[in-house]
Amino acid sequence: MKFAPALILAVSLSLLPSISAAAADSKPPVVSSSKPNFVFVLADDLSHFDVGCYGGQAITPRIDGLAEEGMRFTNCFQAAPTCSPTRHNIYTGQSPFKTGAYPNHTFAHGNTQSIVHYLKPLGYRIALSGKGHILPKSVFPFEYLSNGSNPDFEAVEAFIAGCRESDTPFCLFLTSNEPHAPWNKGDPSQYPLDKIQLPFTFVDTPETRDAMARYLAEITYFDGQVGQALDLIDKYKVADNTLFIATTEQGSSLPFAKWTLYDAGLHTGFIVRWPGKVASGSVNDALIEYSDVVPTFVEAAGGKPAPILDGQSLVPLLTGNAEQGKRYVFSEMTTRGIINAPDHYGIRSVRSLKYKYIWNFTPEVKFENVVTIPEDTKWGEAQVFNSWKRKAKTDPDAAEKVRRYHHRPSEELYAVNDDYNEWNNLADNPEYAATKKELRDALLAWMEKVGDQGQQTELDADLRSAKNLKK
Repeated sequence: MKFAPALILAVSLSLLPSISAAAADSKPPVVSSSKPNFVFVLADDLSHFDVGCYGGQAITPRIDGLAEEGMRFTNCFQAAPTCSPTRHNIYTGQSPFKTGAYPNHTFAHGNTQSIVHYLKPLGYRIALSGKGHILPKSVFPFEYLSNGSNPDFEAVEAFIAGCRESDTPFCLFLTSNEPHAPWNKGDPSQYPLDKIQLPFTFVDTPETRDAMARYLAEITYFDGQVGQALDLIDKYKVADNTLFIATTEQGSSLPFAKWTLYDAGLHTGFIVRWPGKVASGSVNDALIEYSDVVPTFVEAAGGKPAPILDGQSLVPLLTGNAEQGKRYVFSEMTTRGIINAPDHYGIRSVRSLKYKYIWNFTPEVKFENVVTIPEDTKWGEAQVFNSWKRKAKTDPDAAEKVRRYHHRPSEELYAVNDDYNEWNNLADNPEYAATKKELRDALLAWMEKVGDQGQQTELDADLRSAKNLKK
């Protein structure tokens, strides 16, 4: 069954109002540091399945060690496979459609509340060091500890030392720019080209292997940043009272990951260490998502999560007082704001533990982005895909992978447990009609809840571009 854009336009929806942002006091109230500290380390464009403790080939001793000391979640997902919507979602705990931050290079409605507004009244100092990609500053009034796109660990150390001296609990976001392309950090010689294992969805070319080596090296570089954060927590003797999270963000910018709603673009590594609360070496298969971070921190800090939040606290899962997570998680992809992408190619998805349903609003449009830029480009991802296109002239497997990246049906349905690569589309299989209807109904209900009007929302995406933010 096909769905025309007109049908999408007909979905009756309305935006839920955001709660007015509370005024941030210049100084937090004095609160004993018996409250837990929070450290959240975020990668940039890292496919979770490339990390060592998730079965990957990247050398990641510090992340792997963290997993041995804490809980490794196997089913964490994010709201969008692009940088800016992801970060807005993490810090607000709300759907990108509710905050208005759904395209890339975007901004939130001015009356949106963020983690700063929730934790500061509870006595916390809240800081961010590294990549921002969030606007406006009034919604995200962090203590910003760096001007660059990577954490400034000297400034981070001074922040931790100051909080330790004043007995003030802190929440610290360390946002790396790695392993975001151009993959120029780390030591690629650790990854011999002939030893690299490529995902099923990749075409084996010299350009692919070279890019993978450099990408894997940058994952190892990011692992070192996780280690620096852990070492500082140990140095100032706050590890026992710190809830520490390391997570991988969206997948790599190689084909079929970032910018897509396949699991390679949405499935996220998520590791939590919280001494005395989280069992060491534990693995949790519950379905969770990035919007759960804000309510988790608020509850752990002794507060009550605001009703407007779309996430739910992970504290019961972390402490062993709950076994199940969510029934579904929902995601969106908007091509507005993506280099070389079509103006309006909206995608929505809903995933359970067993199935994934994807709705492509404009299947007649060729799907493109940075990956598919033509020859003679500076973009490393495009050099990889161009090598696939050259091989596709004589190789049927390469030709099929190139075709599938560019052209999508209106509906896709995958039995993700059995079809990890999401290659066998069951959307037109009558045996799965009931499953497809269940997921589609859930997706439509979610769209209505968060104010997503389908194709009309895509047409309006340019209004949410950061270039339109009035300073």
